[in-house]
Amino acid sequence: MMYDVCIVGTGAGASGVAHKLVEAGMNVVMLERGGFYKEEDFSKDELAYCKREIVTPSFKDSYHTIETQESGKWVKSSTRDTERTYFNGNIVGGSSNFMSGYFHRMKPKDFKLASTYGAIDGANVVDWVSDYKEFEPYFEEVERLVGVSGEVTHFEHHEPRSTKNFPYPALDEHPISAKIDDACKKLGFTPYKTPRAILSKAKGKRDNCYYSNYCGSYGCSSGAKGSARASLLQPMLGKKNFSIITHAFVKKLVEKEGKVVEALYVDTKTKEDKRIKAKLFIVAGQAVESSRLLLNSKSKSFPNGLSNNAGQVGKNLLFSAGGVGSGQFDEDSMALNKLMVEGLFVNRSLCDWYFYEEDGKEVKGGIVDFLFQHANPMTQATKQRFDNGKLLWGKELQDKIYHKLNKTKQLNFEVFNDWLPTDNCFVSVDDKYKDAYGVPVANIRIGAHKRDLEVGEYLAKKAEDVLKKMGATEVKSSISPAPPPNLQAGGCRFGDDPKTSVLNKHCQAHEVSNLFVTDGSFMPTGGSVTYTWTIYANSFRVGDYIVKNKNIWI
Repeated sequence: MMYDVCIVGTGAGASGVAHKLVEAGMNVVMLERGGFYKEEDFSKDELAYCKREIVTPSFKDSYHTIETQESGKWVKSSTRDTERTYFNGNIVGGSSNFMSGYFHRMKPKDFKLASTYGAIDGANVVDWVSDYKEFEPYFEEVERLVGVSGEVTHFEHHEPRSTKNFPYPALDEHPISAKIDDACKKLGFTPYKTPRAILSKAKGKRDNCYYSNYCGSYGCSSGAKGSARASLLQPMLGKKNFSIITHAFVKKLVEKEGKVVEALYVDTKTKEDKRIKAKLFIVAGQAVESSRLLLNSKSKSFPNGLSNNAGQVGKNLLFSAGGVGSGQFDEDSMALNKLMVEGLFVNRSLCDWYFYEEDGKEVKGGIVDFLFQHANPMTQATKQRFDNGKLLWGKELQDKIYHKLNKTKQLNFEVFNDWLPTDNCFVSVDDKYKDAYGVPVANIRIGAHKRDLEVGEYLAKKAEDVLKKMGATEVKSSISPAPPPNLQAGGCRFGDDPKTSVLNKHCQAHEVSNLFVTDGSFMPTGGSVTYTWTIYANSFRVGDYIVKNKNIWI
């Protein structure tokens, strides 16, 4: 069968473009490496989702090699040894099923960092070939279709909006949010009410949030979370021009005469090799795996990988810079008798230093999000085994676990600032390291720019000030060059020059006219926000472009 469009992946970058193309009547097939979990399939099983990671490939089937710098040398290790996966939710909807749903828009200056702030030694910062004005209508479309709840809080660096508020009211807040507000006001900070891609009211067949206390790292059993699966893909099921093939790991895209003609994939259940033919191909498998696929799709015309004759595929990989911090609150010592109420959201951020002054000039900063420690009781209980180095057991351990789980709350914060693109952060492949299907795995070199740490530490200090003003004890933070593996972008950056970019403004490959890449790979810089909202918006944007010009391909 010949499809109009074959999309590799089913996450945020795949679902928006799929929605547009299916609505326009194009015959679309999506290939997903994992299975199809629906609301009734998700559980709050901490072992399954946080310890054994049942929704990512087993290490015996696939893995990554990681290069980090040690004593001035690059040292390679295998994730089979470290058991730290860089796969993120290999199921329909991808990692969007497991996000916490913090949705912050990029700011207008984020699109023009190079021209606004100039070059940074050791970093490959460039302006985007698009701007905030072009993206704004798509940010708004994501709010409506994916579903964003919140209340617009104005602050010095707030981005322009075409609508006055979010389409869904803010989610119910935990009483500690008011304590954060009070502390911020005393410090002269602006407490920002965090918008979330979680429904406060039902939408279609999706129920509103029921405040289960299991959100980040867990699939949503109500459909309230704005995953690609719940918000965009499931509503299209049953349409004759739309299908999803699960357990389909794409090994290679086959190119002939400058165009992709088919995708070769293996059915991971039967181990059988299969093929999909289409007129147009869209890759959206998350940044690391998308670069890996193109690098492994070699041909006579592209001996170094598909659309890689300029050697740019995999380059300028982005994660998110920053880190985490925390403070402890005890119900008995805090003037908040409802501290232990479960399930309600904190939904507070600090955005005052998205841009800030340093040595008399403005520099790029970032944001801080506050949240409670994830509701993982086994993890919390395990951490109580020691007291000042002394191993506890019996009643002493029992009492400590009881107090931790029933009398205290740990308020965390997460710092997000730009991961500067450099020559030492990229994806490559090596024939020496292959997965169970004989395909070279992705090698990820992780090199952080020193500026990432400087900005992260500046922001962490502001967050610590808030926790201390609130009366928290054991306030601490950790800003590290080790990135969160779930926040990936770059590797196939878009641009006007085919010598320095892989994709054009519309995320179409410079060298292969019927190939698009629509996950976060296109991003030359990431802003100081989580990437999901921008990826969704871009996916809608590219979808509109393809529909407008579909006669070229279809």
